[in-house]
Amino acid sequence: MNYRRAKRDGNHAEIVRALRDCGRSVLELHTVGGGCPDLLVGYGGYAMVLLEVKNPSGRDRVEESQRTFLKAWRGKPPVVVRSVDEALRACGIATGDERDEAIRVTEREETRR
Repeated sequence: MNYRRAKRDGNHAEIVRALRDCGRSVLELHTVGGGCPDLLVGYGGYAMVLLEVKNPSGRDRVEESQRTFLKAWRGKPPVVVRSVDEALRACGIATGDERDEAIRVTEREETRR
């Protein structure tokens, strides 16, 4: 049997840290093998998202084991993310312009009260 050491992409730790800083539960799955995505993120008491972390400059190469996993998986498909912003958006957290607009709307509503 051929074993391969589990590999984390260079941005993996940064993405995990950002998600946890935003109150998300993060279970690291990159060592599970069998094509399992890298992260399981939970939030809101019931929502869960599988994330496949890829390097920002890397190719979107899908390994055969990942194809096999996707064929057998009955839940919501994993989201491929290459940056902290993509991971935050995939997990329901507004970023950049979206966040700025949400802040402006909240401030307008507060001044009306």
